[in-house]
Amino acid sequence: MPPTPEMPPMDQLKGRPLGRILIKMGRVTRAQVSEALELQKQKRGPLGQILVEMGTVSEDDVHRALAAQQGMAPITIANIDIERSVLDMIPAQMARAYQIVPTDYDRETNTLGVALATPDNFQATDDLKTLMGFNVAARITTANDLRDAIEKYYPEDQAESIADIIGSFDSDDTAKFKNRGESIDLDELMELAESSGVKKLINLVLMQAIRDKASDIHFEPFEDEFKMRYRIDGVLFDMVPPPKHVALAIASRVKVMAHLDIAERRLPQDGRIELLVQRRPVDLRVSILPTLFGESVVLRVLDRSQVNLDLEQIGLREDDLAIVRQLNEKPHGIVLVTGPTGSGKTTTLYSCLRELNSPETKILTSEDPVEYDIDGLVQCQVRPDIGLTFARCLRSFLRQDPDVILVGEVRDLETAQIAVQASLTGHLVFTTVHTNDAPSSIARLLDLGLEPFLVTATLEAVVAQRLIRKICTSCKEEYSPTEQQLMELGLRPEDVRGRVFYYGRGCDYCQNTGYKGRMAIFEIMVLDDDIRDMIIKAASTGLLRQEARKRGMRTLRESGMMAIFDGITTIEEVVRETLGDYGI
Repeated sequence: MPPTPEMPPMDQLKGRPLGRILIKMGRVTRAQVSEALELQKQKRGPLGQILVEMGTVSEDDVHRALAAQQGMAPITIANIDIERSVLDMIPAQMARAYQIVPTDYDRETNTLGVALATPDNFQATDDLKTLMGFNVAARITTANDLRDAIEKYYPEDQAESIADIIGSFDSDDTAKFKNRGESIDLDELMELAESSGVKKLINLVLMQAIRDKASDIHFEPFEDEFKMRYRIDGVLFDMVPPPKHVALAIASRVKVMAHLDIAERRLPQDGRIELLVQRRPVDLRVSILPTLFGESVVLRVLDRSQVNLDLEQIGLREDDLAIVRQLNEKPHGIVLVTGPTGSGKTTTLYSCLRELNSPETKILTSEDPVEYDIDGLVQCQVRPDIGLTFARCLRSFLRQDPDVILVGEVRDLETAQIAVQASLTGHLVFTTVHTNDAPSSIARLLDLGLEPFLVTATLEAVVAQRLIRKICTSCKEEYSPTEQQLMELGLRPEDVRGRVFYYGRGCDYCQNTGYKGRMAIFEIMVLDDDIRDMIIKAASTGLLRQEARKRGMRTLRESGMMAIFDGITTIEEVVRETLGDYGI
């Protein structure tokens, strides 16, 4: 292949058809492009791919042309010396994750030049702007040159850690704000938010949280310290704490990223940050809460690539899965999912809707907030601050000709009544309430003010659930539980003779917790005529529970014990997440 001639000016290439750009670059002739276009009519593939298959151009040529189409100039990164001060503007973890190398920096315009290997990595430039606050000038280089540059400038053994960045705060730009308290004006706030150390710290914390599959990141100010914690598999872990004087800087930086009011420090604020990390879409829900000692910042990490919206993968046993699929086939009625916050209710409901999602089915959802955007679902975000409540959404839904409706939560009588009305007029309604188990959901609906005859006429089933941690498969070991541990499950040694129990010893893979990942356990109460009669006769929750168990309902504790006997989880997890035999 002959050497690449000098590229024509970008203004002659940007926005032009790919074939014309390759002609102007001197890589192909008009006849070759015409031949490829004819082949494209038969193959219906990308023009660049067809030209590569013809042997006319290389993949690097196509990448350069596609980059030029978007206005990205080529750069031979192997031939330039990059200043260390420029390289230090991007943490090594970010350079490796996004596959970018900074090449130059213009302080006047705050523009960072970066080299990319593929023109479709444009999201990296957007995230650089969001995370680090730079304007970005993207340039294209070859994949080999970029890989060599990353190895040269950002070797893995020299990657900066969170502890390294925290250690630098005593001498960097933020040090002058020590002991200043809240006496900082708006210009100084912006200076804090733009501090390179703060940008690096937040960036690194986010990257590590996503890598470790954390669900939440907490930045919490206290009287004498500033804490940073992750929630992984439902449990909070302390991280290396930053100095207290950077609390305001971190809150300000997060506000800038989420487009919130940086000057407002007296009222709560909520926002959202959208990222694409290693080509995975990640949403961050931001909550800022003023406290006695400053602003508490919590980031909820919604990594859409990690959520598995498949009914067969969420923990349902075969018989429970069959029941849920029967409920999905109901033409109308209400299916109630119950459990505390963070028990996986939304994932279960989305998994049901995903099975029902088809061109023949109109599905409407009202949520607070909309956690995952799903193609085919019409999703509505509840906004109580402007009067857009669940009840108001639901009332409008009935005029939208739906087949299936999801109501995020039944919180009041009005929402419950409209949900009942929707089910009585031929709609399948999924919704949630907060109760400890399935039978007590009936009492909750009656307490809201629903008439018993309406509950029995519309409610098809109640699904209660909890999330339990799974034993880490890398350090899983057999052990014999003590008599006291068995007693916590209401078992005697003779009840478990021949059974094998497991626990996680703790290893690097699970951060020495012994657990990795979570699964749901379920309690499903399907209403039949006898249970409906008992509800009409105002039977107690205890009697409803006894009757449901006679009809085959497996309690949460029993589902947990089956997971123990299957070697999936531990006695401690099930005891922690479930009540006993409901003698309460």
